Amino acid sequence: MSTPRSEPTEEELRSAYEAQIKQIRVEQVLLENVVSLVNLGMRRTGLAPGTEDERDPNQVRLAIEGVRAVLPLVEQSGPQQVGPIRDALSQLQLAYVKIGGPESSQQPGDVGSPQPVGAPEGPAEPEPKPGDPGPAQRSGRLWVPGQ
Repeated sequence: MSTPRSEPTEEELRSAYEAQIKQIRVEQVLLENVVSLVNLGMRRTGLAPGTEDERDPNQVRLAIEGVRAVLPLVEQSGPQQVGPIRDALSQLQLAYVKIGGPESSQQPGDVGSPQPVGAPEGPAEPEPKPGDPGPAQRSGRLWVPGQ
């Protein structure tokens, strides 16, 4: 014969919650957030059967930018996870392009093109002349053999 279980008290619940919080690491939360962003972003592409009505290019772009913003932290705290995350991010970026990317996120009457989250506003760089070094090369961030 079993005895009826009583509901846990508020103090017991708080104690159990505190015990769980003590075990959680920030790295885990970052990784879970990245995975959630990728999964939700992919769903918002509307490419999976049954999700066509959920297509929202702005949400996909925001998911991409969110993952890109957190990726350096994941690289530091969990380098073994970076490969699969980069692969998933690439797939999400390809899906974004497939659904029309920035062009499809503009509504009639919108002025200008959407900026990535955190992108500086202002005039774009002038078009380079043929033979001029590109922006990565000018900044010194691009390694060019023999230079």
